[in-house]
Amino acid sequence: MFYPYSYMPNTSQYVNQPYRGQPYYDYDHSASSSMERQRRVRGQATWTDGGAATRCGIPWSENRFMTAAVATNAPYRCGERLRIRTLAAPGNEISVMVVDKITGYPQTNVNLHRNAFEALGANINEGVIDVEVIPEADSEQEGWDSYVLGMMQTAYPGYNVINYQEVEKRQLSPQQTRETYEFQLQSPQEQITVRGSVIYNQRTNRVVSFDIKEVD
Repeated sequence: MFYPYSYMPNTSQYVNQPYRGQPYYDYDHSASSSMERQRRVRGQATWTDGGAATRCGIPWSENRFMTAAVATNAPYRCGERLRIRTLAAPGNEISVMVVDKITGYPQTNVNLHRNAFEALGANINEGVIDVEVIPEADSEQEGWDSYVLGMMQTAYPGYNVINYQEVEKRQLSPQQTRETYEFQLQSPQEQITVRGSVIYNQRTNRVVSFDIKEVD
């Protein structure tokens, strides 16, 4: 059964509204890419709490709730990974998985799970934000930001991620790269900043080490 977005107060008011301004497309002209699927699109993101069932048959809880729904006529496949960048705060981006399709939803927009929307640093009371949507080159490979985000949520189960950004990406050797992200975490009692770093082997795509530490 398709999840009934139409009655959801946090999304229904945006579903049938056109994007303010003209869509912006930045095509990747490399020979190995598909013209339709590799384009960058500027549109808007709304949010949802998800539902029990999806048209893709993939639960909203997949990828640690870093998930999204797109229009039925959007050029994205079920299970495909998309990078979502907020235009209001350059540098804030997340990797999400397409788990549902929405009839009548704007083609340039994405409906993010609430956790993903908040991970972009957006206030859920805004309801809608301007974003850039970028298909990942390899839809089967999880972005390292999602990996670090998942580890952060496991390490701090009583906290919500309200914002995060990449602070460094450094190649340590021909085989190993380190990516470092800084997270703003909020609990009912406090707000803290935590830095997470992952070192991975570029050839095998395996984690070598992972580190988390709180910073002032």
